[in-house]
Amino acid sequence: MISTEPEPSERLRFPGVRAPRALLSPETERRLTSRQRQVLDALEALVAKEGLAELTMAEIAAQVNCSLRTLYGISPSKEELVLTVVDRRLHRIGRRAIGSLDASLSPLAALRAYLRAVNEAVQPETVSVSREFADVPGAGRLLDAHEGYVIAVTQSLLDRAVAEDQIAPVDTASLAHVLGGLGREFARPELAEVAAAPPKETADAVAEIILRGLVNR
Repeated sequence: MISTEPEPSERLRFPGVRAPRALLSPETERRLTSRQRQVLDALEALVAKEGLAELTMAEIAAQVNCSLRTLYGISPSKEELVLTVVDRRLHRIGRRAIGSLDASLSPLAALRAYLRAVNEAVQPETVSVSREFADVPGAGRLLDAHEGYVIAVTQSLLDRAVAEDQIAPVDTASLAHVLGGLGREFARPELAEVAAAPPKETADAVAEIILRGLVNR
């Protein structure tokens, strides 16, 4: 079967834009046992649906059917474990979003695809655990770092769209902050409770309204 995924040389590049450093570096993850990596995968699924912040380490171990020793071999504390798992999930979503951008896409088409992909981080089940995660020390800095990366990629694509006359000249830095923060904004519990659609759908729809208003006709 021929893969439809573009080769690395065919993917869009973003010179000067760097993803936040992973809390669990690739080198450290490679040193983990296969069992520990399996546990991390299970924790990623769990953190998106039920959250981990309000569970004890013993309860987390029971949820993913592993020993406490296995968990502490990954992170020395529950708070660090929660941050590591959330960070790993956000990096995975970010890599998938960037990796899906074919260089043949126009800047505006790439931006639409990118924003839809990164908004996967705010699926409906995420809202139910966002409030408890916000109380974890370091959670705000972690989310700010990932949002900053999304904003930087968004601004780069907006700059390209302006340069290619796809959209009207605009303050791309300010607009990138708006577009890059939509997912996190609509995942706030107080907004999710009054919105007519789930956070991802709302963020996608608002982004589309903004982008349509910028298109040169």
